[in-house]
Amino acid sequence: MEQRRPNPVPQLVSCLVLAGVTSALWAAWLGWDQQRDVHADGSTTGPYEAWQVIGLVLTLLVLVCWAASRRYAAGVVAGVTVGLTASAYYDWSDDSSGLFVVGVGMVMVGSLAVTSALRAVIVSVKRGGGAVTGL
Repeated sequence: MEQRRPNPVPQLVSCLVLAGVTSALWAAWLGWDQQRDVHADGSTTGPYEAWQVIGLVLTLLVLVCWAASRRYAAGVVAGVTVGLTASAYYDWSDDSSGLFVVGVGMVMVGSLAVTSALRAVIVSVKRGGGAVTGL
């Protein structure tokens, strides 16, 4: 009997599309705010407000859930991670201290861990008929 190999094209396309959508969401939520807020005591915060980051995370949560439920496992993990990492690098690369690389690395590791875990949960829930068992 001949065994068919899985077609990698849908996963590759989903990875590229999700990376592009993730970069667009970064631009929509965080890309327009580049000014740091200077307070009366001289301290600075920003450039992003908490609601912007929360909005990006919630929007990405919907995107990851949708893609993982349609079995684009590799695409969702790689696409969102690549999109966030590339966007952070582009947005933060003008930092003269060079510490932006640490932040970009943290974005990469964090998004990889969270999307992997979320994908695993969604896939296991879908296989189990909607109920999480053994917790």
